[in-house]
Amino acid sequence: MVSVMDGRTLLGLGIALVAAGCYETSYALQALAARAVDHSHALKASLLLSLVRNARWVGAIALGVAGWGLQIVALGLAPLTLVQPAIASGLLLLLYLGVRVLGERVGRRELAAAAAIVGGVVGIALSAPRHVEAPEGSFALYAALGGLVVITVAPYLLRGRVGRMGVALVASAGAADAGAALAAKLVSDELNLGRPLLALAWAGGAALAILLGLLSETTALQRLPATRVAPLVLVIQVLVPVVLAPLVVGENWSATPLGGAVIGVSLAVVLAGAAVLASSPAVGDLRAPEPVKDE
Repeated sequence: MVSVMDGRTLLGLGIALVAAGCYETSYALQALAARAVDHSHALKASLLLSLVRNARWVGAIALGVAGWGLQIVALGLAPLTLVQPAIASGLLLLLYLGVRVLGERVGRRELAAAAAIVGGVVGIALSAPRHVEAPEGSFALYAALGGLVVITVAPYLLRGRVGRMGVALVASAGAADAGAALAAKLVSDELNLGRPLLALAWAGGAALAILLGLLSETTALQRLPATRVAPLVLVIQVLVPVVLAPLVVGENWSATPLGGAVIGVSLAVVLAGAAVLASSPAVGDLRAPEPVKDE
């Protein structure tokens, strides 16, 4: 039996789609600005200090902050299982801009990937579990967040090997984004429960995660093509929170069509489409030019 979205969930999905557009446009502007900074600033505060003088980068960050705020609102209306995959739909905007701004050609591969994202999000929307608030004091939640923190900070503990750790940088950025998504869910829940101070505390933790993830991803973009960085970061930031949702925030997949199988298949379709689209020149060339080479 297929679930029918109520008005609240539909509104949450719509807000999530707007947030997705903010995120992806912000990502593209950040990447373009990052390539103008010397690679010697990798994993250092000086990298962000250099970027903060760039008006394009500052505007991109403001757009990203707006996207995160919209994501919190969306999570107050719709389940994490739906909101997070919807974030991947922002790639459709970049595909359009890649064609209109850069004149890139779109082939069957890109069209199939775009259709997969749309179809997957629709599949999840029609079978998503009920919106619930995360259980308080969940050991699973804190364990998951702790693991994501370890992955996020790993490159900073191994900074001397930064030139050889592109995968670690990408994992760090993805883990930070995934942690921020879980934190956004907690901020939304605390606000709904009328506990603004706890919401502020979770927002502060999310801000720190986003800052470290931004530094990791910016460094990765200085060394690797965006068509390699973007798909991995995107898959991690979508897959991890959604897979953890039943365990750490109490969203019940077993009550959804085919006991969660429809959600699982739809999620796989979204991730496959997102990975293909993010690796396409029509999107990758807009996200960033050629990476800075180490001397």
